[in-house]
Amino acid sequence: MVIDEVQLLKAFAKGDKKAFEKLFKEYYDPACRYVIRIIRDQDTTEEIVQATFVNLWEKREMIRSDISFRSYLFRAAYNTALNYIKHRKVVARHVASKQDRIEEVRRNFVSHQPDFELQKRIKNAVEELPTQCQRVFRLSREEGLKYHEIADELGISKKTVEVHMGKALKMLRESLGDYLTIFLPLIFFW
Repeated sequence: MVIDEVQLLKAFAKGDKKAFEKLFKEYYDPACRYVIRIIRDQDTTEEIVQATFVNLWEKREMIRSDISFRSYLFRAAYNTALNYIKHRKVVARHVASKQDRIEEVRRNFVSHQPDFELQKRIKNAVEELPTQCQRVFRLSREEGLKYHEIADELGISKKTVEVHMGKALKMLRESLGDYLTIFLPLIFFW
């Protein structure tokens, strides 16, 4: 190490901005050439080297004047580059995980969504129910009313509502066959 660099580092450690500028001008390009081999992107390399210099400026009191500034800078830039790579990997995993979850939700939605033909079959089957069964069924499934609320609305007993719902479900099971057990939750909406 040259005596001149020792004095420069001492001045740098004391906050001398001219010493910082001199170190920056002397080592910026070599540090960029070093980091580009790790990062392989010019813009990111320059950001990493600049961030390294800023970090060294903030911690200047801790830098000893008897060390090689070049080695210290390169080690700091190397660590910053590795941290950048690790962070990029974490972000990539997070993005991939989110994309996987979005794709899974989309697949589930598509696989559980009844096709148009089935929707038509359900609608037709409900329309074929006897009038009172149809009214009870629609109030239950479309309006979300409880049996006692349906009874109050229609002026019938709760037991009569239960009978009509049982009859409606039985007729729908017969009309729709296997589809009913798969898509019963979806017949609320058509």
